[in-house]
Formats: sequence, structure tokens, C-alpha cells
Amino acid sequence: MKKTAILFLSFLLLVIASGPTVSSQQGASTSNDRIIEQKINALLARMTLTEKLGQMQQLDGEGDGKYRPEHLEMARKGLLGSTLNVRGARMTNELQRAALESRLKIPILLGFDVIHGYRTIFPVPLGETASWDLALMERNAAIAAAEARAAGVHWTFAPMVDIARDPRWGRIIEGAGEDVFLGSLVAAARVRGFQGSDYSANDKILATAKHWVGYGAAEAGRDYGTTNLSERALRETYFPPFKAAVDAGVGSFMTAFNDLDGIPSTANPFILKKVLRDEWKFDGIVVSDYTAVMELMFHGLARSESEAAMYALNAGTDMEMVSRFYNKHGEELLKQKKISIAAIDDSVRNILRIKYRLGLFDRPFADEELEKREVFKQANRDAAKRAAERSFVLLRNENQTLPISKKVEKIAVIGSLADNKGEMNSNWAGDGRPEDPITVVEALRTKYPSKTVKFEPGCDPGCETD
Repeated sequence: MKKTAILFLSFLLLVIASGPTVSSQQGASTSNDRIIEQKINALLARMTLTEKLGQMQQLDGEGDGKYRPEHLEMARKGLLGSTLNVRGARMTNELQRAALESRLKIPILLGFDVIHGYRTIFPVPLGETASWDLALMERNAAIAAAEARAAGVHWTFAPMVDIARDPRWGRIIEGAGEDVFLGSLVAAARVRGFQGSDYSANDKILATAKHWVGYGAAEAGRDYGTTNLSERALRETYFPPFKAAVDAGVGSFMTAFNDLDGIPSTANPFILKKVLRDEWKFDGIVVSDYTAVMELMFHGLARSESEAAMYALNAGTDMEMVSRFYNKHGEELLKQKKISIAAIDDSVRNILRIKYRLGLFDRPFADEELEKREVFKQANRDAAKRAAERSFVLLRNENQTLPISKKVEKIAVIGSLADNKGEMNSNWAGDGRPEDPITVVEALRTKYPSKTVKFEPGCDPGCETD
């Protein structure tokens, strides 16, 4: 009985630590909401079909943060609603200036994968979750948001809130693991960290709940694969972290690559319309994952690019990431009455609503001086160090090996990752640099300059053994 009471108390403390589940962003005044909707309707009335389809297009930039040459011309014509990977105040400002030369002067929404840090890199989300420290997770997301916004980024494709119970699925590192209760608390904490109570602030960004839904349940842990989940399993296990993100005010959702019982998520009206819009009253953006609209053909649902665009748009996917089927086939689909202008307007309305909430119409440009002060500052690096310390899990400490005794003269460090700077940032490392981290070997030699620290890489991480 005592054990049960202690367990319940632990859960209660976690709930208290997680803070309120409804942000003031979601509870903004009715008056302010009305003003935004009036502005959206007035803008929609002036937009051509081409301009509307342009708002529904997201294209990727170069890997080094630069926009592609075509982006400037598209922006000037009002044909580019969003980008991903374009970053840095100077680069993003140049693209925004082009957008403000367009007929309607609609700013571009700039996205980037800020998963566990922008330039200052924190432990991967799964490692961070091992700290069980919700306040720390929220603070870390807030630091990442401040750096990203200073660099001209408005939108992160995080947090990943997929429940993942198959360790063969490699993307398990990007989430909070297998537990629904903990995963829901972590989802809310990270949304609050990224967005705060008002994501138009110059140190906040738009968060994304991904991947909607069931992505972590892909059969055999095979990415992009199929899932076979009952509605009960969805509602009891896979929906709750997403609902927690909605209750915390998350502004966007990303569709998953997988199908649900044969219907790909990007074209699935049950999850996109019935649950997300009708039941949960979500009014933000739904963006496809990278080329997920195109991959409706690979799933076998669509026989052509045109059909892929039709299925995704009719199901409720507002913005197409990277592939260009909405723009390429939207006009003809409308003529054939395979899509409606109402469906297009609904998607554009969702996109414009977020741009207004982000304050982009009033403040489209990043502050280059703020970027210099904020990004990778010492306070942020100190926070990353504390996060790493809190995330460590010591399985054994036989014979009190740690802390290292002053009597020890020699320290052996074995394992190739112990002195590999490039691997320390891990996957999805934002704008982190391989030269930034301090390796275990470097740290030990700095900490114990009078001791002999011998390093043996052993087997390379990718080597095969008999």
C-alpha cells in the first residue's frame, strides 16, 4: 500500500511540475481573434488562386542555411509561403525583403529542425527525458527558441511526441520513449518552452507536434512503414501526447510518413479532420513531412501527382513540404471539381492565422545584432552542460569507481566515441558545429592534467564482428 502511495505521489509531483496545460496563447482574447480573422478574410478576398497555392508551398534551402536562387523570384511573385533550412539573420532578411516586394506583401514563414538546440546543442530528447526534469526540458527548449528566433527562424519541427516501443526504430532518440503519461508531460513542457505564452515574442518560435500519428509504431521498426493500430490503441496510447501538445497551445502539426490501416496519414481525413479539427478544435497549420504528399504514390493510394495532391488537400494537409504537386496541379484539380476553393481557402486561412500570431506582418525581419549576442552565448552553453549532467544514467558503480580517486594515476578510456567530436552533437543537431563539443577524453585530460589518460578507440562504431 505504501509503494502505491509513493508511486501516485511521484506522478502527482510530475503533473504539478509540468505547469498549466493550457497556454495563454490558446486563451487569447476573443477580440484579438476576431481582428486576426477579419484581416485574414480581407487578405483572402484579394488573393488570386496562384497566390493561395503559393502560400501552401514550402521549399527547402541549402544545407548551409542559404536560400536557393529561385526562392527570391518566387517570393517576389508571392509564390512561396514557407521555407525550411534557410537560417541566419542576414539570409532570412534578404528572403523576407523579396517577399515584401510581392503584390500582397505576405511574409515568409521560415522553418528549421530545432530538435535539441539551435547552435547550442542539448542532449537528444530521449536522453534529456532520462532526467525526469520537466522544468529543465522547458528551459532548454526556451533557450533553443531564443537562439533560433534571433537567427531569423520562426518555426521548429519539434517536439516529436511519438510513443515508441520498438528500439529498432532509429528515430526513437527524438522523442520521450515508451510511456504515455511521461510522454504527454514532456510534450507539453517542450511546447511551452518553444512557444511560451505568446510566440510572437522575439525569443519564441512556433512548435510542431509530430508525427501525426502512429509513426513510432511502424511494423518491425521500419521507417516509413505500415502500422496496424485499432482506434482504441490510437486513443489510449498514441493520441494522448498530441492532445497534451494541443492543450499546451501548439501551433502546428506534421503528418506522419506511415499509413494507418492502409490509409497514409497525409491523406487521412479521420485523423486530420475528425480528430484534429472537429474533436480537438485545432486551428493551426498541418504541414506534410518531407515529400510525404509525393509518397502517397509510393503507398499505392495515388496513381499520379495530381491524385496525390487531391487526396492530401482534401484530407486536410495545409502545406506541402518540398514536393510541388499542389502548385503544379491545383488549378486543374479545381477546374475538374476534384478539390474545392473552400478547401484551399481553409488551408490558406490556417497558414495566415499562424503568420499573424507570430507577428510576422508587423515584424518580419530578424535583428542581426541580437543574433550575435544570443546565439551560442556562455549562459546557453552552461545550461547545456547542466542538462547533460542531469541526463546521465549510471547503471553501476562497482567498487566506487566514480568519483575518480585522487590516488589513481592512470585512467583508461576505451571506445571510439569517447574522442569523436563529430558524433557528440548526435543527429538533428540544428546549426551545431562539430568543433563545438568537448569530448570525454578532452575533459578528463583537462580535469586531471597530472594523470595519464590513455585512450583506445577499439572497434569503430560501424565495424562488424564475427
